[in-house]
Amino acid sequence: MDNILGLNGIDFSPELNMVRYMQKIRKYPILSQDEEYELAVKYQQTKNREIAKILVTSHLRLVVKVVSKYRGYGLSTAEMISEGNIGLLYAVEKFEPEKGFRFSTYALWWIKAAVQKYILNSWSLVKIGTTSAQKKLFFNLRKIKNKLKLTDDREMSNDVLQRIASSLDVTVQDVKDMNTRMKAHDGSLNSVIDNSSDSGAEWMDFIADNKPSQEEMLAYSETMKYRRNLFNKALVCLNKREKDILFKRRLSEKAVTLDELSRVYAISKERVRQIELNSIRKISKQIEKYI
Repeated sequence: MDNILGLNGIDFSPELNMVRYMQKIRKYPILSQDEEYELAVKYQQTKNREIAKILVTSHLRLVVKVVSKYRGYGLSTAEMISEGNIGLLYAVEKFEPEKGFRFSTYALWWIKAAVQKYILNSWSLVKIGTTSAQKKLFFNLRKIKNKLKLTDDREMSNDVLQRIASSLDVTVQDVKDMNTRMKAHDGSLNSVIDNSSDSGAEWMDFIADNKPSQEEMLAYSETMKYRRNLFNKALVCLNKREKDILFKRRLSEKAVTLDELSRVYAISKERVRQIELNSIRKISKQIEKYI
């Protein structure tokens, strides 16, 4: 993560003990607006790593504040903080102080974007939100349900669904689908099915794999190789015209028509068909001799 700005030696990742992490980042002073501006201008001009370090460390508490609003998604707080810190690093690199905004205001957008992206990618193996409207729905549905005191898994009434859809500018069906997907959070295939049992059986143990095993694939490969060799040896029983008709009718990606071949060899279409079938019979008999 520190490779974005080349800030080696700074630990931006929260430790398992969040209390210690908070104590650590509180040691960094909060900058005033003038200090932010001055440092941002200097960094823009010099790309000095020490200046970038001051800008980053003074806003690590902002990342924690943003992440605290997303704790209801059941994801690791430490991981979300790490992702938010990456967003903060990008903010330092992209910030343009001459536009008049405070760095903290600009960084807030990058931090939220990084955290939200992590949540969307981690929440489900199936992509939750692909449009801005769906992302807005994902991150606001839980908040709205909490305000309406709809904290259980009961189905929402049509009136409630309509109110939520209108407030977020999405369809009622979008709200229904998102609510269903958020309630059915992905589970781990390594979860133990019955904790009261000593078997320790996991969901993974009961998933059938329909793909062929390595042994079956090897056997199939050997069989196909054997058949190809037999076929190639049997071809010696055909003359040049028989081989040509057989390949063009049966072994080409796009079969040549009887009419086309009849014109090539100046024979009737029926005669072409007879040569084709006769060639197949001759090869079959020849293969029987090798088996």
